[in-house]
Amino acid sequence: MPRCFSISIQSLVAWRDALRAFTEPAIWIAPENSNSFSVSVVLPASGCEMMANVRRRAVSCPVEVIEQWERTFGRPLNEGYGLSETSPVTHSTPQLAFRRMGSIGLPFPDTDMKIVDVETGRHELPIGEAGELCIAGPQVMKGYWQRPEETAKVMTKDGALKTGDVGVMDERGYVRIVDRKKDMILVSGFNVFPNELEQVVAMMPGVLEVAAIGVPDEHSGEVPKLFIVKKDPGLTEADVLKHCHEQLTGYKRPKYVEFRAELPKTNVGKILRRALRDEKPGEKKAA
Repeated sequence: MPRCFSISIQSLVAWRDALRAFTEPAIWIAPENSNSFSVSVVLPASGCEMMANVRRRAVSCPVEVIEQWERTFGRPLNEGYGLSETSPVTHSTPQLAFRRMGSIGLPFPDTDMKIVDVETGRHELPIGEAGELCIAGPQVMKGYWQRPEETAKVMTKDGALKTGDVGVMDERGYVRIVDRKKDMILVSGFNVFPNELEQVVAMMPGVLEVAAIGVPDEHSGEVPKLFIVKKDPGLTEADVLKHCHEQLTGYKRPKYVEFRAELPKTNVGKILRRALRDEKPGEKKAA
C-alpha cells in the first residue's frame, strides 16, 4: 500500500465529515514500531469513530494500539470480523455493553457461530479451547460460483462456513482470533500458533518485524523458524533464542532464526508467511 494512502484517508474523513470509518489494522501500526499507531491518518477534531476489522490471515489490532488511540483522542477504536464470504461482517465489538479488548466482539443478530476441532471439524469444543471458527447466518455465502469442489471444502452440511481462522471463545461469548489454521505449526503432535511466537519476539526492543513459520524436522515433524527484521543492528540470534527460552514452553521455542532486510508483504502491509514457506533455496533475501 502506498504511504500516501494514509493522507487520502485523512482527507476523505475531513471532506465527508465521517462519523465512522472501517480500516485494516495495518493502517494504524507505524512501520517503525509495531506497538504504536500512525498518527498521520487521524483527525482528532473530526470526532470520527474508527473500526479496525480483523480479516483474513487473522491480523488483529494490538491492545496497546487501541489503548493508545483512546487515551490520545477519546474516541473508540473497535474491532470486528468478517470475510468476503460473509458479505462481509459477522462480529463486532458492542457499542454500549461490555468490551473485551483484543477480541472480535460478539456475533451480529441472526448469526450463529461455533468453535470446532481443527483436525476433523466435527466436534464442537468447550469454552476456552482453541479451534476453527465456523459461522452461519443470512450474510454467509451459499458457495463459490461454479466451484462445487472448493465450496465443499469450506461449507459444512448444515450451511456453516469454515473460516480457516482459529479462535477461542470466553464465558461471555467473545471470540479472540488466535491464528490461521493453515499457518499452525505441528510440533510432535502439539499445535503451535505463529502469532503467539511473533508477539513474544516482538516484545524485544531490537526487533522491528518478525514472522514465524514451521519447517520440516525429522524428529518432531515440524519446528518453528523465525524471520526477523532488526531495529537494533546489534541484535543476535543468541539474544532471540535466550528471550524465547525465558518466555516460551519447550516445544514452542524456535529452532532457527534468520535475519532479513525486509519481509514479504501484501499491498496492505500484512506479512506473507506463505511466501516464506514457499521459498526455494537461493531465493531468500539477504539481511
